[in-house]
Amino acid sequence: MKSTVNDRGYLRQGRILSLNRNVFFLGIVSLLTDVSTDMIFTLVPLFLANVLRAPFITIGLIGGLSESIDAVFRFFSGWFSDKVGKRKPLAVLGYSISTVAKPFMYLASSWGMVLAIRFSDRVGKGIRTSPRDALVADSVSARERGKGFGLHRALDTSGSVLGLAVVAIIIYLLQGEGLQLNLKTYQWLVVVGVVPAVLAVLVLLIFVGEKERRPSPIDSVPSGSTLNKLTTGFDTRFKLFLAIMAVFTLGNSSDFFVILRAQNLEAPLIYIVLMLVLFNVTYAVISLPAGMLSDRVGRRWVITLGWLIYALVYLGFALASSLWQVWILFAGYGIYYGIVEGVARAFVADLVTEEKRGTAYGLYHGVVGVTLLPASLLAGWLWQAVSPAAPFYFGAGLAFLAMLGMMALIRE
Repeated sequence: MKSTVNDRGYLRQGRILSLNRNVFFLGIVSLLTDVSTDMIFTLVPLFLANVLRAPFITIGLIGGLSESIDAVFRFFSGWFSDKVGKRKPLAVLGYSISTVAKPFMYLASSWGMVLAIRFSDRVGKGIRTSPRDALVADSVSARERGKGFGLHRALDTSGSVLGLAVVAIIIYLLQGEGLQLNLKTYQWLVVVGVVPAVLAVLVLLIFVGEKERRPSPIDSVPSGSTLNKLTTGFDTRFKLFLAIMAVFTLGNSSDFFVILRAQNLEAPLIYIVLMLVLFNVTYAVISLPAGMLSDRVGRRWVITLGWLIYALVYLGFALASSLWQVWILFAGYGIYYGIVEGVARAFVADLVTEEKRGTAYGLYHGVVGVTLLPASLLAGWLWQAVSPAAPFYFGAGLAFLAMLGMMALIRE
């Protein structure tokens, strides 16, 4: 797609919803991908627990490893996009790998196969995420950055809503209000879910452009032997933000455990899917206003508010005893996501220079991803050894610590 660049270096391709159209079409790509991903992977913890009878610590391993294994790829794809001055080819490669991996879930018959397929899907996500976020940041000015990421997250999450709505219809038609997921239902989710993944790759290829930019003067791949070498040239505030994110994420285990907690409280399968729809609707509705608010009052305050809501929601999951409480908690969880996800990404762009933006997103996603593995293993152990409430008490406590660190150590 042909594009031009204005005198400030931002892509000029016309505007949709009052923002650069590149942001809009990247949002559509994420929307279609999330329709597919939520249909195929959201119920993986229930597939593992109900169909494959995997133990909870194994579910924690798969949830954490699948979330964290892409960390290395996120860093190096972001670094490489800076080095070569190209974002889109890496994004296309990443989305394509995930699309190829998804159909194999139809054949999964052991937790090892699930891990291998999920691993491949997350490699694709790792390759695409940092270059895609850098493409979004490259396409908007600093004064519209929160709005740009907010719109992207809103479209992304709208895909989850659509995907889960289809999941709910398929579950209702095939097994009504049963408590557990069965194999036939899950295989239908895979078959239908592959289609939007293919469409996402086509939209990215045809409609998304990128500006011409010079390769970064970075000479070689960082050795990774020390964090200092990896973060050379970055502001101290950015390094502190990464450290605080690591503290928060250590208590923010895989969302597998939120889904398992709902089933633990005897929610029927169809209710769990509808709770996830509520979660994603709330997430989508909140994302754009939260991004716009951060443009006005500052990212730090908005992120801290989001973490406060997270801590209260996790305390709620620990204490919940009735189904009606779980509905409220899923809505609150969506509010947390809507407030923090886009704003945190915009904050990364605020803290670094444009020529190191891809590397910065790689480091940000890398720190979050690597920390998710021990977080999820610990959550699985706490669930089995202590109680299903224990992982949520632990997560709430670390969220409060992260809030204190953000307010005491980071300045905008």
